[in-house]
Amino acid sequence: MVYPASLLFFITNKSEEGNLLYRYEKKGLKRGVSLYSYSAEFGFEKNLEECFEDICDMGAHGVEILANSHIENYPYPTDAWVDHWHALCEKYQVEPAEYGHWIDCRVMQDRDLTTEEAIARLEVDMRLAHRLGFRVLRTKMSVITNDLSPVENWRDIIRGVLPLAERLDLKLCPEIHTPTMLSSPMVQDYVAFIQETGTKNFGLNIDFSVFRTEFEAHAHLPAGYAPSKPEELVPLIPYIYCCHAKFNHMSDDFEETTIPYREVLGVLQANGWDGYLLSEYEGADKYDPGYEVGDTLRRHHILMKNIIGD
Repeated sequence: MVYPASLLFFITNKSEEGNLLYRYEKKGLKRGVSLYSYSAEFGFEKNLEECFEDICDMGAHGVEILANSHIENYPYPTDAWVDHWHALCEKYQVEPAEYGHWIDCRVMQDRDLTTEEAIARLEVDMRLAHRLGFRVLRTKMSVITNDLSPVENWRDIIRGVLPLAERLDLKLCPEIHTPTMLSSPMVQDYVAFIQETGTKNFGLNIDFSVFRTEFEAHAHLPAGYAPSKPEELVPLIPYIYCCHAKFNHMSDDFEETTIPYREVLGVLQANGWDGYLLSEYEGADKYDPGYEVGDTLRRHHILMKNIIGD
């Protein structure tokens, strides 16, 4: 595949491991895809390269992977697999936009991991993400409440890895996902930690499910739940490094019927946000036999393209 020289794409310096890192220059809102969208197809109907082909065909430039699902021999891939990964990024002009992973503090059956153990496991992921060219990590932590509050020692864990995050230029971002609201104490705690430490290496991933206004009848929501309003993004803009552009249902006229997309993207644009909108399909038919997500993803990218003018 040959790409026109006009594409705003360039190669930065090599990583510590000698791999070339591919970056898309465009400022502002950029379109990408979370491979989670292909979870019913990946490894069956589609392989990694075929997902990259789809992303390129949509005119998108960013990709999110789930480390334990999409990396062979995770967390210790072979050099050959890493070389293949970088070759795909170059061939399809796709930037590694977000590395999805977990700090599983409850991986042991009889006890939680100690802070030191959690730090060691997190650093393995950080080094691998850096090796693959990622700068943003969706760092999901074990939760202890129904509103997705993280383990109590999350501050100590994150504080312990900040020196490595600084050295590798990585940004660790917990995901803010329904039923959490943008006004919740949990989000306020994350912001307070950023302000207290002055770090630029810890921030937020906003999942658009927090704006969802329509749910299936069987959805389990806490009493008194109300969706966040798009304008609640404004004070959080400096701390948001990536967004999961969650979508559930695309109409025939390329509108998302459960989330106020035009308002959400309008707020991000108006406030100069610069980052990736990663399509993440969560439709009820996702796991139906024979269902293919590609057409639905394309509809979503037409919606985003119509709004952001890309």
